[in-house]
Amino acid sequence: MKSVQETYDARVLEGRIKEDDAQRAALPQLERVRAELAVPVKKGLFRKAPKPPEGLYLWGGVGRGKSMLMDLFVDTLTVPARRVHFHAFMQEVQAQIHQLRKEGVEDPIKPVAKAVSDAVRVLAFDEMQITDIADAMIVGRLFQHMMDAGTVIVTTSNRVPDDLYRDGLNRQLFLPFIELLKQRMAVHELASDRDHRQDRLSGEQVYFTPANAESRQKIDLLWDELSHGFEEKFTLRVKGRDVVLDRYHNGMARAAFFDLCGQALGPADYLALAEAVRVLVLENIPRLSRQNFNEAKRFVTLIDALYEARVRLIASAAAQPEMLYVEGAGSFEFERTASRLREMQAADWGQS
Repeated sequence: MKSVQETYDARVLEGRIKEDDAQRAALPQLERVRAELAVPVKKGLFRKAPKPPEGLYLWGGVGRGKSMLMDLFVDTLTVPARRVHFHAFMQEVQAQIHQLRKEGVEDPIKPVAKAVSDAVRVLAFDEMQITDIADAMIVGRLFQHMMDAGTVIVTTSNRVPDDLYRDGLNRQLFLPFIELLKQRMAVHELASDRDHRQDRLSGEQVYFTPANAESRQKIDLLWDELSHGFEEKFTLRVKGRDVVLDRYHNGMARAAFFDLCGQALGPADYLALAEAVRVLVLENIPRLSRQNFNEAKRFVTLIDALYEARVRLIASAAAQPEMLYVEGAGSFEFERTASRLREMQAADWGQS
């Protein structure tokens, strides 16, 4: 099996990735974990289990290549590993804990952690962030049990460990988890000044009209390049209800217009969405009028949220922005939305 550095070099030569000094500086940390995991574990009746490798907490701004490095790292492993978005993993954990409590298990965190550790040697998380108090209250003990059982955790995050769950409710109870991360994982900043996600979109067409098979094909190509073929379901919990994104990867989501504007979503939902994603692919925006006035109002609110958060928008629509809403109540107010849609097509949108 090739080392992490050799795999990175090969992909640079193939043109699959662009050389980046900050990414290259992170490779020795990933290779350290890979190499230690590759050493066979000698088992014996009286032999003490070897100490597992120190994990890795890789943090930095969006678009710096953290998820690409994680994909590359997992591809080099020869031990059982699971690659999963942190938010999706914690939702699974919460569901398992809830079920075990219904079955009368007094301390369900232990068996949940054991099941994970029995299944994999490595947990590779994307985007560790803690926003939910339920997650904050269990994640410390969960990680402690998994690490003690030999599970090696490698994670990416947009923030340094000390900023996790900042200003969260009862944060003082969460602080031991931060100390656990710093004790059991190497912390490495991916300090690149390049946003590779924006680089890939710079100069690309991002607004397609009409919304036909040709537009769909072009968006498919962009999505495949951005997601590298990986996607999963992602659920946002907003004020006790779920907003489900069926296609999500590493801060990028893909949805149809009616998925987001055809159901009863409001400003809080769109603000949460804009906070969770850095790129949104929104397909099949129809012409808007008094016949679909509620959908039009939601669309305006969605675009406002994306605009303020400087989320990159890739869209297919029935017409150019200025011709989407030309008659009926709200058409005059839509002029601002059309202007924002035009501005969001700029090559440097989202970089400032």
